[in-house]
Amino acid sequence: MPTIHAPEIDLPGLQWFNTDTPLGLAELRGRLVILDFWTFCCINCIQIIPTLKRIEHAFPDEVVVIGVHSPKFAAEQDVKNVAEAVARYEIEHPVVHDPDFTIWQSYAVRAWPTLMFVGPEGDLLGQASGEPDPDRLFDAISGMLGEFRARGVMSPLPPQFTQPPAPAGRLSWPGKIKALPDHDEAVWAIADGGHHQIVLIDDHGNEHLRIGSGESGFEDGSFDEACFAQPQGLSCRKGMIYVADTANHAIREINLEAGTVTTLSGTGRRGQALPVAAPALGTALASPWDLALDEDGRMLYFANAGTHQLGSLNLEDKTVHRLAGNSGESIVDGPADQAQLAQPSGLVLNKAQTHLYFADSETSSIRSVDLEKQRVHTLVGTGLFDFGHANGSFASATLQHALGLDLLADDQIIVADSYNATLRTLDMTSKQVTDFDDNLYECLDQVCLPLAEPAGIASDPANNRVLVSDTNNHRILAYDLSNRTYRTLLQ
Repeated sequence: MPTIHAPEIDLPGLQWFNTDTPLGLAELRGRLVILDFWTFCCINCIQIIPTLKRIEHAFPDEVVVIGVHSPKFAAEQDVKNVAEAVARYEIEHPVVHDPDFTIWQSYAVRAWPTLMFVGPEGDLLGQASGEPDPDRLFDAISGMLGEFRARGVMSPLPPQFTQPPAPAGRLSWPGKIKALPDHDEAVWAIADGGHHQIVLIDDHGNEHLRIGSGESGFEDGSFDEACFAQPQGLSCRKGMIYVADTANHAIREINLEAGTVTTLSGTGRRGQALPVAAPALGTALASPWDLALDEDGRMLYFANAGTHQLGSLNLEDKTVHRLAGNSGESIVDGPADQAQLAQPSGLVLNKAQTHLYFADSETSSIRSVDLEKQRVHTLVGTGLFDFGHANGSFASATLQHALGLDLLADDQIIVADSYNATLRTLDMTSKQVTDFDDNLYECLDQVCLPLAEPAGIASDPANNRVLVSDTNNHRILAYDLSNRTYRTLLQ
């Protein structure tokens, strides 16, 4: 079979991250190069990162991973957003931003994620589309390196890459924010994803407690001993906080009275499609992104983003059940077990507890599960590649990779329209979508910043306000609905 020379990646005009200078394949000769074609919205791309990191750390002088960021959404074309994603997911290898798909096309890539393998002599060895099995990929890389060493074609060199500094504030890429009920004064729980912790604050933004060691890991125990990994979602009841521990593929329970963290479901490894029913603790999940607890405190619903499904965890008998989605990635309504979802990322129950609304991020849609009829219905959104920022009827309005939602009133849903960097309102009576603030809210901060990928939102009817996790600005905002003002509550 003739040797195919790998196309060049050091093309003019492209932005690089984690390296002071662009990298060409010629200067990487003597090492195995893995090109990771990804886009930062893609959960399957995110789930590959630990696998690549394991390979990089095992063979630091012989393997070079280079991310080729090929954006799906308009917001992913913005260099600032790419930089945030590279830092947020703690990517250590160089990344080249390929907004016009130039490198993508030269390698004839067809899907996210795709790994391309370039040998130490510059030849294209092959590709792997989708998420590879971590152990099989590791073994394959190890075997290839052994063959290259035997042939004497390796020229190991230590990497000389750079990483951006972590955010210096009190929050680091916060995810969801939820109220902790039955306290003398309001207390809010925040998934502080970049710090791998859960933070409790009061109504004035004062910290009351940090839960978790701050080191990425998967450990139960006391608040100081326990470890999380990029937690994104939360749900609360009196004395308890439930955590969607996303990068650990687990659901954790925080007992505030006992001062302990325990694992309810998940094994620490990415799971496959959810079972119809299974014991919770031994069931592997896949990037749970948000949680919603019913008013009886018995059923905990979760967005299993990594398999494009919704599940439920019965807190009484400790079992996990598939709620909706057949694990195919699309936007298909109908019976819950036949419906198709696309990376569900935000959950809220309606007041009557009959419908579970969810932000289905990859289809830029807001959808619902009728819990009594076991059917999925789409409110806003039409397809995997249909997105934008258009108001109007449910049938015509568009969002862009929404991640969070809550009930603003009995007949209104407020949405963190993340990649449009704004907040939207869905009126369930008029079936209309509007911008929440419509530029009519006055900023009370000394330095006023536009929203940057807000991922969490919480209605606070007692104080007639809305709290927002402004993720890429590493802060919590408070919108005063009465006075039409907003300010930073915590940063």
